[in-house]
Amino acid sequence: MYPYLLVGAGGALGAMARYGCGSLIGRWLPMSFPLPTLLINIAGSVLMGIFVGLLARHMPPQQAELRLFIAIGMLGGFTTFSSFSLDTIALVENGAVLQAGLYVLLSVVVCLIGLYLGLLMTRGVA
Repeated sequence: MYPYLLVGAGGALGAMARYGCGSLIGRWLPMSFPLPTLLINIAGSVLMGIFVGLLARHMPPQQAELRLFIAIGMLGGFTTFSSFSLDTIALVENGAVLQAGLYVLLSVVVCLIGLYLGLLMTRGVA
């Protein structure tokens, strides 16, 4: 139960941060291009890299709890793209470059198709 609370609390904070940042960016730079989402995905990926790098370097005793709360919870709630980026780089660093490419391709293409199919399933349903 405790791990779920760490992830849930961190996720709530990350989601609120995403909403707040997206709202601010949208007010400062109103445009039809989804710039807030792009900037949040970039920021979340940079923050994930910094966090995982610091954890690997310092190895605190509460590393598992910090990963759950910050990496999976906060940064995952802020943007799942940071988790996607971390998974991709981990595959590359482990020498699984083809798997990393396949993961990127499938994640982008299949998720876009999935979203479109979900929209098609609900269109015309009132």
